[in-house]
Amino acid sequence: MHWRYNLAHFLLAGVVVLVLTLLMVGVDAQAWIAFVSDRDGNREIYVIDDNGRNPQNLTNSPLSDEMQPSWSPDGKRIAFVSTREENWQIYVMDANGGNLRNLTDNAHNDKSPSWSPDSKQIAFVSDRDWNDEIYVMDADGKNQHRLTQNEWNIDWQPSWSPDGRHIVFVSAKDREDLLEFLEIYVMDTDGKNQQRLTQNEHVDWQPAWSPDGKQIAYVVNRNGVLDNFDICVMDTDGGNPRNLTNNGFFENYPSWSPDGGRIAFASNRDSNFEIYVMDADGSNQQRLTNNLIYDTAPAWFGSPFAVTPAGKKFTIWGWLKQVNQ
Repeated sequence: MHWRYNLAHFLLAGVVVLVLTLLMVGVDAQAWIAFVSDRDGNREIYVIDDNGRNPQNLTNSPLSDEMQPSWSPDGKRIAFVSTREENWQIYVMDANGGNLRNLTDNAHNDKSPSWSPDSKQIAFVSDRDWNDEIYVMDADGKNQHRLTQNEWNIDWQPSWSPDGRHIVFVSAKDREDLLEFLEIYVMDTDGKNQQRLTQNEHVDWQPAWSPDGKQIAYVVNRNGVLDNFDICVMDTDGGNPRNLTNNGFFENYPSWSPDGGRIAFASNRDSNFEIYVMDADGSNQQRLTNNLIYDTAPAWFGSPFAVTPAGKKFTIWGWLKQVNQ
């Protein structure tokens, strides 16, 4: 009888652990979007839930500007650009805003950090050789080396393919007017085999590879009007381009959800830049932020086993989810 009593309690405990584990996975599957906001008077890196709730300032640096957040695929760190040393430098911090360190630290401007899929490297842009080129470094800032050699023009906005074999980027190397004719290219991660993906008369930029590796979201300007940019997607060979937004406003910074089902982006359709999300086919567009000046540059992260950002604590019992700031 005593043996049966202990066995019953053991089985009950196992069921409770299993149920709580499933509930915890459901809560931890919450995704977060890092973005830039000037709601506190200067540009800072914030994070929100993917439903627009619980905004938190991660950088808290009132004497500098922070831009271009990029979340490491393992969810542990956010790389970003800051003017803390007067010129633009690349920094990295833990996902809760702690453990800040400068990765680049040189007299020129470094920007546009993009993590490799294994979180071991960061591609970025630097003008240290007097024009903007694509570089790569280890995640601790070591082993910095140049990938592109475009002496008289610019290379911008690198984005890694999910398999880690390619980097898509923006360049004006085949055009004389570098501001009017930006195109999207792809190359191997050692800088070789550069191929042009777009062929248009105006601007194509801000490419972002889909999580399944089959599509690239990007921003286009077709009519030369500088306040009219749309979000598009194309196949990874440049084929099958199609508009996701087309409303006469300035839409930019597309960022895929981890499952590839949605895209976050910034838009000024409501008079100032705010963060929006839409389904991957352009439907169901919804506004997430509401700031009187601007919110921009979203970067999406989500993982079923991620740690919670910025010191949040989740308490789980049944269907209850309680957030303590």
